[in-house]
Amino acid sequence: MQIPVKKNQKIVLTVEDLTYEGMGVAKVNNYPLFIAGALPGEKINAVVVKTRKNFGYARALEYINKSADRVDDSLDQQNGITPLGHLKYEAQLNFKRNQIKQLLNKAHLEALNVNNTLGMENPLHYRNKAQVPVRKINGKLEVGFYRKGSHHFMPLKHFLIQDKRIDEVLQSVLEILNQYQLSAYDEETGKGLIRHLMVRRGYYSHEVMVVIITNGKSFPHGDKIAKEIMKKCPDVKSVIQNVNNRKTNVILGKQDIVLAGNDTIMDELNGLKFKISAHSFYQVNPQQTEKLYQQAIHKAGLTGEETVIDAYCGIGTISLNLAKHAKKVYGVEIVPEAIQDAKQNAKINNLTNVTFEVGNAEEWMEKWSEKGIKPDVIMVDPPRKGLTNSLIHSACEMKPKKIVYVSCNPATLVRDIQLFMEEGYQVTQPIQPVDQFPQTPHVESVTVLENKN
Repeated sequence: MQIPVKKNQKIVLTVEDLTYEGMGVAKVNNYPLFIAGALPGEKINAVVVKTRKNFGYARALEYINKSADRVDDSLDQQNGITPLGHLKYEAQLNFKRNQIKQLLNKAHLEALNVNNTLGMENPLHYRNKAQVPVRKINGKLEVGFYRKGSHHFMPLKHFLIQDKRIDEVLQSVLEILNQYQLSAYDEETGKGLIRHLMVRRGYYSHEVMVVIITNGKSFPHGDKIAKEIMKKCPDVKSVIQNVNNRKTNVILGKQDIVLAGNDTIMDELNGLKFKISAHSFYQVNPQQTEKLYQQAIHKAGLTGEETVIDAYCGIGTISLNLAKHAKKVYGVEIVPEAIQDAKQNAKINNLTNVTFEVGNAEEWMEKWSEKGIKPDVIMVDPPRKGLTNSLIHSACEMKPKKIVYVSCNPATLVRDIQLFMEEGYQVTQPIQPVDQFPQTPHVESVTVLENKN
């Protein structure tokens, strides 16, 4: 196929659709061009910025006509942070539902129903955690982000989707760090001290944790800086230095040094208390997580008599929610630190009907089977890559009445539904999307599969 456009060519385009990443798609002789920030139905003057064999990228220069779903472009300026910020919130919720619908149609599962996406009342300032790079700009340490697909660092004071208090704490921490003339990490040379700042804040407790990620163990004035942070921000209950001296884009290193306060903060979900450490995986949108878990529990149809397995239990957030509604819950997770947290969280909440194990879910399902444990419900909440074939097989071997699948990636969800169907399980209720990440293309959902044999 000959590419019908050239780099730097100016062209008038009509946008037909949105990709899963939320980019506009226009076609020239069936050759797709992706345009960030453009919406279906819009006619634009554009310039081609990159061409590949099967698709290319263009940039909008001028909108000849705008979509009725377009919002004032103020959110769109932070393209890396709010890729859907230019789309009306109602339309974002439809886009997320349609993502799941289109993937089901492609897999010839168009008979499956998808409910409307459960959204937020205020779809901004929802994130309870910030992890931001620190760089030196005009002699001062600043936080910001890298513009999508580039190494262009943009300093930023207001992150729009983060808890406003987190933005304020970040600026206070920078102010204190800047008094000590500390260097910022340089990716090219691997030199410089301050790499990232991480701030977590309890949505209900309002407790704040500050983690300063340093390139090496030496942190001049670290203790003094920590005390000043706690003095300036009385809601900060924990200041931690995290040491990461590897040349990597992984943010946290393995070693934590508590500089002031506690090593954890507390928060709540659906009335349960959770201890959160610097490394804990804890959902970043607590308001929507409550809705997501309520949906999962409701769809599992628990009456208080059931045995439930939670196959990716993390620090126990879903398991402990389930334990309030089930007879017995077994949680398994591959990360040993997460299981330590989960056991502690069970104690804090006086829940004695839950058992946590470290390891591989498939192996534990086999062990539980041998012990004669028969689950009524298996709950899975896997990472983006979805479930392994062996986990699907192991889960179905246990013959639970229901499998409740909490998904953060519609593509792997649809693939896995097909594998469950081959094992005799059917989707019996409409799939329920939940908007955990407003202003971004991500969508979570809850699907129930029941044993039809």
